[in-house]
Amino acid sequence: MGWKSLAELDLAGKKVLLRVDINVPMEGERVLDTTRIDRIVPTVKAIQAAGGSAILLAHFDRPKGKVVPEMSLSRVLPALSAALGEDVAFASDCIGAPAEAAVAALPKGGVLLLENTRFHAGEEANDPAFAADLAKLGDIYCNDAFSAAHRAHASTEGLARLLPACAGLLMAEELSALEAALTTPERPVVAIVGGAKVSSKLDLLSNLITKVDYLVIGGGMANTFLAANGADVGKSLCEHDLAPTARAITEKAEGAGCTIILPVDVVVAREFKANAAHEIVAADACPPDAMILDAGPATVDALAEVFAKCKTLVWNGPLGAFELTPFDAATNAAAQAAAALSRAGALVTVAGGGDTVGALNHAGVAGDFTYISTAGGAFLEWMEGKTLPGVAALG
Repeated sequence: MGWKSLAELDLAGKKVLLRVDINVPMEGERVLDTTRIDRIVPTVKAIQAAGGSAILLAHFDRPKGKVVPEMSLSRVLPALSAALGEDVAFASDCIGAPAEAAVAALPKGGVLLLENTRFHAGEEANDPAFAADLAKLGDIYCNDAFSAAHRAHASTEGLARLLPACAGLLMAEELSALEAALTTPERPVVAIVGGAKVSSKLDLLSNLITKVDYLVIGGGMANTFLAANGADVGKSLCEHDLAPTARAITEKAEGAGCTIILPVDVVVAREFKANAAHEIVAADACPPDAMILDAGPATVDALAEVFAKCKTLVWNGPLGAFELTPFDAATNAAAQAAAALSRAGALVTVAGGGDTVGALNHAGVAGDFTYISTAGGAFLEWMEGKTLPGVAALG
């Protein structure tokens, strides 16, 4: 790949500006999920082991270029210090006198967190002057925030052009996993794309049918494809106006040698709520007063057969309304089938996207997948075949 790794740069005695994503969910002053914090620890420790000091750049929420006290990164400091097992210094700004003073006071091998980069309008505008002010604080730039790499911001793109730049361990891990899944995969490749609307994933579907051997369409998206094929989907979530688009995607897939897999049976209910009365019917036999809320067991069996034939699986989006019991059954069963093959070394499994991570955690198999990306938009744009500015700048 066109970027340097952390190990390729001499970090001894150097101040490393490390772009991280620690935009974590909080309740009051408590971090609800420390996953993003935990995943940057190896990169920080690697910088320290190589004799460098880590100066962390990050955003938190969406202050839109203004100082918003409740969006201060100081709120994340206790969880960050706990994850690293050491005290982390904090600067009340990410540029100017407060930042410069904090950097000057940082001991060799220390860790410093700078205040929210998005408190400055220059961050999201990728303002060269703001990027230059950030660059003054360090000797080397390291991007470990793949989840923000689809944004051309000063701390993700502009800064990479001003200092010797490299990818952090998490960034490298993400890029290597995605390269292995879509760019140079072991074939056959199957992709699962779920979610509510076809309209939000048109670019993704169009790119995947040229890259994979099997494309499984689930969730509300499947309803649109079923309806385009003439099935009555009752009161199901469905974009009927996109029927021509669904048919065009199917036709393009046939020409590309990609087999599209839709549900053969579905779980229907009259109410969208947990434990609603439900029944299993053929995919083209949804009652007019019912809605499709999950794929059925015959569909799961068919997916398990496809998984067994494949070497690589890429997963984005659930197969049904997984947040409601029992409409989580298909997602759970398919995930467990994929996980079993992954544990046996027979299937490389790469997954990403907010709902996907939640669904795989819910199914209890997240630890069995080869790689799970914590990135949302960046993972989706990579799968769509788009260039990510934060990655391109590292080259």
